Amino acid sequence: MSNLGNHGVEPAAVMGWRASRLAPLTLLVALAGHSGCDGPDDPPRPQTRRSDQVAATGTTSKPKATATVKTPPRRPPRKLCPAREKRPPPEELTKSRAVAGTKKPAPLRYGAGRWQWVNVWAAWCKPCIAEMPRLLQWRDKLQAAGVPVDLSFVSIDDDEREMTRFMSSQPKKGVRASYWLEAEKTREAWFESIGFDDTPELPVHALVAPDGKLTCVIKGALEPSDYDQLAGVFTRR
Repeated sequence: MSNLGNHGVEPAAVMGWRASRLAPLTLLVALAGHSGCDGPDDPPRPQTRRSDQVAATGTTSKPKATATVKTPPRRPPRKLCPAREKRPPPEELTKSRAVAGTKKPAPLRYGAGRWQWVNVWAAWCKPCIAEMPRLLQWRDKLQAAGVPVDLSFVSIDDDEREMTRFMSSQPKKGVRASYWLEAEKTREAWFESIGFDDTPELPVHALVAPDGKLTCVIKGALEPSDYDQLAGVFTRR
């Protein structure tokens, strides 16, 4: 039977003794309750390493892609005159214009023992203007190599003032004189004589052989890489 005080209260010594006995038990219960978050019978979770996570998920961080520059495929060189069938020459050109200090070209005739290289242009045609210095340079180069070739320019400008203004702006050895297909019907007839049903896009080149036969018609501006092919047309027999 417990030793109680006069009022049924245990002495302080007894209470302290019981508290000292209960403290370890309380600690064990607290620890057991904490470990219960993982389940009563689960073992403690091992520490997970990054290599284990990679193996479990089967994924790794992807390396950053590096930008690559694709080289466009090189275009094969165009064939200027794939078929060299000879046809009658273009219609003769008689009408021309020249700026002050420059002679008008004589009427253009074919079959005089020389190649006639005819370039059709207009003052509003940027590719035409851009290639003119190249054409003059190539003519000089061909003549220096002994090729009998003459280069003639033919304008299809509607506005004579625009054509004259352009030629006046050219250097002394530039294009300061030109044949001129003034009327629309005249243009249509001339283009028809070199194989076009309608006025084509400019520039256009017509190559007439020394025997007076039309040998080649080239549509579009000549590029620097076209020289060897062009020279081959003039030098082949």
